[in-house]
Amino acid sequence: IDIHHGDGVEEAFYLTDRVMTVSFHKFGDMFFPGTGGLDQVGGAAGKYYSVNVPLHDGMDDDAFRGMFKTTMTQVMDVYQPGAVVLQCGADSLAADRLGCFNLSLDGHADCVKFMKTFKVPLLVTGGGGYTKSNVARCWTYETAALLEIELDENIPEHDFYYEYYADVEYKMKVVPTNYIENLNTKSYLAEIQKKVTENLRHLEHAPSVHMHEVPPDSIIPEFDEDDLNCDERNGGVTGGDRQIARHDEFYDGDADQDR
Repeated sequence: IDIHHGDGVEEAFYLTDRVMTVSFHKFGDMFFPGTGGLDQVGGAAGKYYSVNVPLHDGMDDDAFRGMFKTTMTQVMDVYQPGAVVLQCGADSLAADRLGCFNLSLDGHADCVKFMKTFKVPLLVTGGGGYTKSNVARCWTYETAALLEIELDENIPEHDFYYEYYADVEYKMKVVPTNYIENLNTKSYLAEIQKKVTENLRHLEHAPSVHMHEVPPDSIIPEFDEDDLNCDERNGGVTGGDRQIARHDEFYDGDADQDR
């Protein structure tokens, strides 16, 4: 959920069904990186395992929630992943210096809360964000959402309190600095959703290679490293051949970078 298309991750898994990538991003008007159209669906064994939801300027909370929840419900039903990595780019918030959406903290965090409801392992990371005070607000707010903690709307005083948070009267909220017209019409969003749904229908089952749970520590055999052959542990005839250091490797002096 970043203002920019997740092109790097998509490319890494573009030809495999082992990972499904899903990106909600601004698309068009030569916006960076210029990828992430509806027609980019993956290739070879990975065909239809790349899902892109290209959006226009001005996306608001209600429209974004609707697209996200509908799409991700379909993805989770069809793909049935063993784990989810969710990248939370704060540049899709309102008032971002490079972004062009109108999302609030609540609208953004609702995506995080929604993914928790599937009860699969969830790794949440940060992402883009070019208004520093709002990046901090966003990731603090969403960390609290993950931990199911209610935060006071007043940001407590700390070292950077007066420097960064006077913009919204030291509150845990995001206020648009200028109005961006929502160019995502209902008909456009409906067409996007229809195409994404059609693409997912090509996938009749979860991926061919299954993920397996890591066995608990109780059934992993323990061993004493001292029982291993010294040569096997360290290499060489005496077990120390690879640990010999050159006599001229180190020296005393102000230019010695190993000191």
